[in-house]
Amino acid sequence: MEFDNSFEVPLPPAQAWPLLMDIQRITPCMPGAELTEVVDHRTYRGRIAVRLGPVALSFAGLVTFEELDNASYRARVKAQGTDLKGRGGANAVASFRLEPASGGSKVLVHADLSLSGAVAQYGRGVGMIQATAAQLMAQFATNLKTHLAQSSAPGAARLAASAAMRSPPPIPSSVTARPTVPSPATRPISGFTLIAKVLWDRIRRLFGFGSG
Repeated sequence: MEFDNSFEVPLPPAQAWPLLMDIQRITPCMPGAELTEVVDHRTYRGRIAVRLGPVALSFAGLVTFEELDNASYRARVKAQGTDLKGRGGANAVASFRLEPASGGSKVLVHADLSLSGAVAQYGRGVGMIQATAAQLMAQFATNLKTHLAQSSAPGAARLAASAAMRSPPPIPSSVTARPTVPSPATRPISGFTLIAKVLWDRIRRLFGFGSG
């Protein structure tokens, strides 16, 4: 299944891009995510916990940057994960790019996701998957903004600007990731929250609430 999402970063593209490429720094901002190993500067191992309806899932796998264009702020990422309880797997290819926005930068994401095994049954509702992805992106953006604010806006901007002027050096495979953002950001999205959101979206479409 394919779907699109977007979120905003309160920095211009030239500063937002190197920040988003700092995987060790931003991973703790993603709900339920944990970076476990930096294989090299394009390959990472990690885990992510999510809920599909009432079912809690935890995937461990590999994320690889297949394409990375620092000049045009575009990248394509391939992710492969297996449920830790052996209930199946997930494979995804996500392309994302930055474009200028009034508040800084807008990140546009296009993802193609496939599920296998029992996991495919849990996630057979496209609406539930889309709601999960949308909420993950929204919470990630909120956590990232909070992290930037806590780092102090001027200091964060200087750091991002400095990173933008140089390419990050390759990271040895023996380096283990050490998250720097408080752990509460790693809580999985609530399944009940997602169910309520999907139902409310359907009710709004049925009765025309919020249209126009």
